[in-house]
Amino acid sequence: MSTMNKSRLVSRTATASALASILLLSACSGGGGGSAASKKQDPSGKVTLNFITQSSAIAPADPNDKLVNKRLEEKTNVHINWKNFTNDVFVEKRNLAVASGDLPDAIFNADYSDYELLKLAKNGSIIPLNDLIDQYMPNFKKVLEQAPEYKSMITAPDGNIYAFPWIEELGSGKERIQAVDSMPWINVEWLKKLNLKMPTTTEELKKVLIAFKTQDPNGNGQADEIPLSFINKPGAEDLAFLFASFGLGENPDHAVVSNDGKVIFTAADEGYKKAVSFVNELYKEGLIDIEAYTQDWSTYLAKGKDQKYGLYFSWDKANISGANDSYEVMPPLAGPDGEINVTRTNGLGLGRGKMVVTSANKNLETTAKWVDQLYDPIQSVQDNWGTYGDDKQQNIFEYDEASKMLKHLPLKGTAPVELREKTSIGGPLAILDSYYGKYTTMPDDAKSRLDIIKNIMAPHMKADNVMPSVFNSIEELDRLTTIETDLFAYVLRMRTEWYQNGKINEQWDDYLKELDRLGLQEWLKIKQDGYDRATKG
Repeated sequence: MSTMNKSRLVSRTATASALASILLLSACSGGGGGSAASKKQDPSGKVTLNFITQSSAIAPADPNDKLVNKRLEEKTNVHINWKNFTNDVFVEKRNLAVASGDLPDAIFNADYSDYELLKLAKNGSIIPLNDLIDQYMPNFKKVLEQAPEYKSMITAPDGNIYAFPWIEELGSGKERIQAVDSMPWINVEWLKKLNLKMPTTTEELKKVLIAFKTQDPNGNGQADEIPLSFINKPGAEDLAFLFASFGLGENPDHAVVSNDGKVIFTAADEGYKKAVSFVNELYKEGLIDIEAYTQDWSTYLAKGKDQKYGLYFSWDKANISGANDSYEVMPPLAGPDGEINVTRTNGLGLGRGKMVVTSANKNLETTAKWVDQLYDPIQSVQDNWGTYGDDKQQNIFEYDEASKMLKHLPLKGTAPVELREKTSIGGPLAILDSYYGKYTTMPDDAKSRLDIIKNIMAPHMKADNVMPSVFNSIEELDRLTTIETDLFAYVLRMRTEWYQNGKINEQWDDYLKELDRLGLQEWLKIKQDGYDRATKG
């Protein structure tokens, strides 16, 4: 997989449970004492550090079983004692561990939000990293010299850096790989079987989906086709791509920026109302998967692998229906007014809170030097995708000694996300655009995605601006978190109800009033102030 999919771009706001755990810290963390292992040093001089981390359920339970980590230990003479949790329970376990005061030396793949970082820094659970970076981290300093914009992005308003970031670049501007998150994948075998053309308008799409439902395109004599499926929450599997046909479109963070620099809340726009009404039309025709409103990734994936979908949404079709020719990306559709638009996402290949060092760490120099190895270009590539020379596991690379380059191998039908979860380690890393062709090749799936964005999506992106990655103050984040907890949940609940009951026109005015009551105007002001600071200096 060419860039982060499930570990989604930039962490936004903390969940209520996460915040509750963080608020316990100032009472519980007081000095810690759970880092005794960090002081251990065996006769060979090897230092042991205690880390908490997360990984996929399909990855080795002990991260030290991954070849990338085995090589790191040999290279650094540092042994990591991992306490590893699966992704689904990590946030809860991470917060409980920290709230107990039994702090590890560091939290790897932490995925902290900005608000969490500042809260943890304020009560002393994590430490500023500026001095460690200056004194012991030449690889990371080189990254920040080559791409200086990241220095401001990872620096908190108080001037401190509290976490090591994950950075992945590929493309730029409207053609960067993250410019579109959710892509629509349509079953072209069904189109061919029913002698249908690729839809070019929303009305044509509706007719195509009706044909998928009624004309038995899979030819088994049963009405078991699912014309349209999605996962009903913000993310790459949402159907929000379709919203742009009716106006500004939609983003996971509900923010778009007009060409004159005004931040707009997408879910209060007239085009949003029209888009939701269109989805209700599809629902009334029985074209939407009955599980769309409740299904999780595994359910969505299982049906996709069986190729039951007429149209579905995902970052990469290889992760759902396979790397075959049964599905192709559906180009953006003209809406009722004839306009075609593609909404640009605000996400960058930046995870600001990827790894933190705690106040219990007694081996700061060793820790910093170990982390700095992760920012070595060849190492970062392996951290992100996987490695080479593994005789027990499928390899994603071969290493060319002559060119000192990691070259992607054919996936041979393996889903990119699956291989990545088994073999990569994630964590803090940096892959800059300049690395391609120098340290690594570009993955085939990334090439395909960039081609789609450049040739099919970017020409229809009307927005010149996106919301930058603003590091807000703790006061601003406190308000944003409080507002978004209720505001975003309300938006999703009403959208889901309207998909099914079609009452959006009757209830729209009351809905707008409720958005304001929940703090929309304050949210807009904070977002606008952040945008202005980031873009106007």
